[in-house]
Amino acid sequence: MGIKTILGIESSCDETAASVVEDGITILSSVVSSQVEIHHPYGGVVPELASRKHIEMIVPVVSEALESAGIDAKQVDAVAVTQGPGLVGALLVGFCFGKSFAYALDIPWVGVDHLEGHINSVFLESPSPEFPYIALLASGGHTNLYYVTSHTHIECLGQTFDDAAGEAFDKVAKMLGLGYPGGKVISDLASRGDPDKIKFPRSYLDKNEFNFSFSGLKSAVNRYIQTHADEYQSQAADIAAAFQASVVDVLTYKIIAAAREKKCQHVALVGGVAANQQLRDSITESAQKYGLKAFLPSLELCGDNAAMIAATGYYYLQDPSRPVGDLGMDVYSRAPNRKK
Repeated sequence: MGIKTILGIESSCDETAASVVEDGITILSSVVSSQVEIHHPYGGVVPELASRKHIEMIVPVVSEALESAGIDAKQVDAVAVTQGPGLVGALLVGFCFGKSFAYALDIPWVGVDHLEGHINSVFLESPSPEFPYIALLASGGHTNLYYVTSHTHIECLGQTFDDAAGEAFDKVAKMLGLGYPGGKVISDLASRGDPDKIKFPRSYLDKNEFNFSFSGLKSAVNRYIQTHADEYQSQAADIAAAFQASVVDVLTYKIIAAAREKKCQHVALVGGVAANQQLRDSITESAQKYGLKAFLPSLELCGDNAAMIAATGYYYLQDPSRPVGDLGMDVYSRAPNRKK
């Protein structure tokens, strides 16, 4: 009998998550314990606090996932757990638990790349893209473009040279005194502003390549705030709208340009920033304009979750080129070279 039911575990940053997925596509349960309230006073994730909270929550979160799925541990066929990239201390909590869980039950397990998890999140809903397709992963830690030829084989076409898109949202929110995390508060504030009142740069870099840079945009926002110290608070909505429009324009341009160069008919937007409604609308509209089809995961699947890890683990286990986990495997903080 083949592997069918996968327990996924995710602890790469500030969410402790567990999920049970069947056949790589059917979510039986998905539990996410967020740490936003813990890190909010600090304006960002504090690694030591994140690790301690993961230790506290990993057992109850996994137990809840199994209970919600209506199964017990002995009905799990395999374990998939995030191996990296992410915060090493946070990763180790989930990774060691996943290894121990599988060892105790004598079932196979795999370490899953968090970024590939996001890319495969679009296959947990229907319809899903056809291979090959272009995936834009935009999150707090990464802004990358991929040429995806299968569930387990991807090529990185470009990445950010500095700040990720989500990181830029967080930092601009902090500049405006809006708190952490910045994605939703910037989006909400921008909806009340005029994106054309203030002009911020569009950092396309080389329009014939697919890399990104958002540090210049972040610096431009900071300079505007410093040079308008007496009035910027009354202009906060316009600043947020202009900043967001700049990010959205660049991301939209690059994903469409990549699809046209690679002659792909399908594009996918994944990662935490994929929850931004203006970005979702912009990519959908631009895809339609060029005869392409855009695939966007539901908001629950945009952020870090274990369902995408379980699904990707299922695909790893079907791919003989992917190693099954052994007790000597370790986590990694940075993404490896993703050209395959």
